[in-house]
Amino acid sequence: MTTHTFHGLGVSEPVSEALARRDIVAPFAIQHLVLPDALAGIDILAKSPTGSGKTLAFAIPIVERLEAGSSTPSALVLVPTRELCSQVAEEFSYIAPAKGIKVAAVYGGTRVQSQARDAKSAHVLVATPGRLLDLIERRLVSLDNVTVLVLDEADRMLDMGFQPQVDKIVRRLPKNRQTMFFSATLDGVVGELAAEYTTGAGRYEGFLPPEDVSQVDHKFVPVTPDNKVEKLVEHLQHDGELTLVFVRTKRGADRLVQKLRRLGTEAVALHGDMNQSARERALARFESGKVDTMVATDVAARGLDLDHITHVVNFDPPEDKTAYIHRVGRTGRAGRAGTGLTFVLPDQQADVSRIAANLGHQEAFVEVGLTVAPPKLVYTSRRRNSKWGAPSQRRKI
Repeated sequence: MTTHTFHGLGVSEPVSEALARRDIVAPFAIQHLVLPDALAGIDILAKSPTGSGKTLAFAIPIVERLEAGSSTPSALVLVPTRELCSQVAEEFSYIAPAKGIKVAAVYGGTRVQSQARDAKSAHVLVATPGRLLDLIERRLVSLDNVTVLVLDEADRMLDMGFQPQVDKIVRRLPKNRQTMFFSATLDGVVGELAAEYTTGAGRYEGFLPPEDVSQVDHKFVPVTPDNKVEKLVEHLQHDGELTLVFVRTKRGADRLVQKLRRLGTEAVALHGDMNQSARERALARFESGKVDTMVATDVAARGLDLDHITHVVNFDPPEDKTAYIHRVGRTGRAGRAGTGLTFVLPDQQADVSRIAANLGHQEAFVEVGLTVAPPKLVYTSRRRNSKWGAPSQRRKI
């Protein structure tokens, strides 16, 4: 029996067949690493980015380990955003029926009573911390029978200020449980939280396959305040292909959508001020291809996990290289080709050039006539045996 197949890793025939119907026949790296121990009920600490296949790395073991006749809910998956909540629940929906497992999504912006009704009868709850805690405090759902806990994108949950709610939820769970912890980083506060929530956990690191990274074409576009929107329209001429456009602010997202519409280009916005029904409508139109351009803020796009985005445009440049990686990493998924474009105003050249250099894209930056900034000089001091220390020393970064 080979471990290059799901069945070879211990996945049952019904679940393997459900995966095959979606043309998923070979495990991703993180699935290959995690599945044997996760199926055995061992706690998991996994460092794995969005797009690496991590959802199935915890969904498969949950579906395999629960029984259709078990108490409800028996498994809890905590996620940071409503969009990710829906997407994770959808991933479960493809394999859960193979074992008679019911799944419910719990998130804000929708009717409490209907979610509570679904949550009570579901074996697996996929939930955002705020709405779940609300249901618990209203005594509309109980976590007394939960035997598996997953924290998905735990680093983002902390970044978004959810730790107090997560702590309250975890304190209500049975001590005797399996805990799986998935995060883009396991350092610092995230690592401390992971150690607190797990016992004797196996630790794994899964990355995007190298071929995925090489399929992304990185480009930089010099623009001016006067022609920036027109340049965007030029780069949106991709019939039937999905383009995700990043801006800095919620207001900027709405304004850009309005400007694009005036120029004959249909687009939808995604940001934190939209109610849940509006967000779901925008995502549905974008994912179906009815509208092929979505303008989003960084926070709103967290958890957005679509394989068919062909272009990412940084209409407003990212703050740093980490933000660049998160944004552009939403294209070129699952071996597909993708393009990442970053618009650069004259006064943004220095900052963007440093991001490009740090990521190895300096050649693409200069080939379009943009100017590379000199290294920054920062001042440090070297102490001597004097009260005030040495004069400042300069070094390049």
